[in-house]
Amino acid sequence: MPTHVLVAYGTTNGSTAQIAETVAGVLRGQGLTAEARDARSVEDVAAYDAVVVGGALYAGRWHQDARRFVHHHRKDLAARPLWLFSSGPLDALASARDIPPVPDVHKAMVRLGPREHVTFGGCLREGAHGWLARLILRSGQGGDFRDFDRIEAWAARIGKELTS
Repeated sequence: MPTHVLVAYGTTNGSTAQIAETVAGVLRGQGLTAEARDARSVEDVAAYDAVVVGGALYAGRWHQDARRFVHHHRKDLAARPLWLFSSGPLDALASARDIPPVPDVHKAMVRLGPREHVTFGGCLREGAHGWLARLILRSGQGGDFRDFDRIEAWAARIGKELTS
């Protein structure tokens, strides 16, 4: 039974990190050892039995840190249970229906064969970094569209799969 799970994430303003922390917390609640870490800080995945990778979506692209992580660790990721998530739509659409992966994620899915990919709603609040974020906020399209019940249910399914 895999017991040590890495939840790596790429984030700019912290919203995706909060999703990753939630996923890791649910997995710990199911008796697994799980840690959420910024993808930039992970040098090796060999110590982990399973990996979840998440990235924020910006202008139709997966966060650069998530892309670099899956590319750099591709051989190790392909050899262990892997799940992917994206966060970013700034509306309720992600909770209403399945959103297909953006091209960056689709490419990783073809190469690595993850067990699942899911897209969660995003969060963009005043004070966010980046010119695009400020532009979106000025247009009134910010807000918090993360559905933590859905995130927790998804993480619970991962935990169940890893513990059964």
